Amino acid sequence: MSNGRNDVSLVGKGNLGEIYELRNQAGMAARIAAYGGTVMSLHVPDAAGRLGDVVLGHDRIEDYQDKSPYFGCLIGRYGNRIAKARFSLDGKEYKLAANNGENSLHGGIKGFDKVVWRAKPISSALGPALQLDYVSPDGEEGFPGTLSVTAVHTLTEDNGLRIDFAATTDKKTLCNLTHHSYFNLAGKGDILGHEVLLNAKRFTPVGPSLIPTGELRPVTGTPFDFTRFIRIGERIDADDEQIRHAGGYDHNWVIDKPAGQLGLVARVCEAGSGRVMEVLATAPGAQFYSGNFLDGTITGKGGWRYTRRSALCIEPQHYPDTPNQPAFPSCVLNPGETYNQTIIYKFSV
Repeated sequence: MSNGRNDVSLVGKGNLGEIYELRNQAGMAARIAAYGGTVMSLHVPDAAGRLGDVVLGHDRIEDYQDKSPYFGCLIGRYGNRIAKARFSLDGKEYKLAANNGENSLHGGIKGFDKVVWRAKPISSALGPALQLDYVSPDGEEGFPGTLSVTAVHTLTEDNGLRIDFAATTDKKTLCNLTHHSYFNLAGKGDILGHEVLLNAKRFTPVGPSLIPTGELRPVTGTPFDFTRFIRIGERIDADDEQIRHAGGYDHNWVIDKPAGQLGLVARVCEAGSGRVMEVLATAPGAQFYSGNFLDGTITGKGGWRYTRRSALCIEPQHYPDTPNQPAFPSCVLNPGETYNQTIIYKFSV
């Protein structure tokens, strides 16, 4: 199926910035907003060649301001949770906003998901691309250093949504950037029938507030073993302390690949549509979240009421609470260094 187009077009503009549509030769299309770097829609073919939107969200960008549990956005400065909303660097303690109980989540009250990025189409040999830039001032949300961030979204010709992050700082700081789309490969219903494979033999167990204990626990013999394809619904309500803490899956897996190298994170299959999503990334970990906190209070695209487990998220990133866990891979960024992270969500049938 091909419409012969391969381009980036401006499809909307308002108080929250521009909205662009990227489209490749195969007909795959992504609508991306400057506000939050939000992927508002992602149309990919099913086994019969029919295009369908596989991400949750809203029809209007304005609704993302106050009706969005991070639908489709860029996350920073720090993806995931930081315990008790504080950390220390070189002996100095920094206090953050506690926006998830006593913890800090996804960069604070106004993280990168709630700012308007500077957007511009760019040329890329990989496919139509949109570059988003944001400068986070020193002290924003409590984090030190002026952080200059670029996130290039490319719709590749092999039906991938590729996101390349780069960031620099003028003062030692933390940097842990990721993407937070809520995927449903069927485009409707819940995700309990989706099958998932995670390239990880260990995960980071958490306490009741979903902060890691520091342990890297083997998945063998637990509901967290996705080393082969497992239907999400098969063990999501297992009698397991970790499952009870999160109301399902909301944990970080330790990805089995060399540090910093682009490698396989996960594969997700949905039998009804025939769609397959492969996730690749350079990050050392990935959060797999099964939409446990969706509760039916949000009505999204086309009047779809987003109930519990309507979608799944796979967020490649550093492990949660890394700044307070000395044994975890560091996410400290120093002046003169460049933070790089690549995430690819590749679709096939």
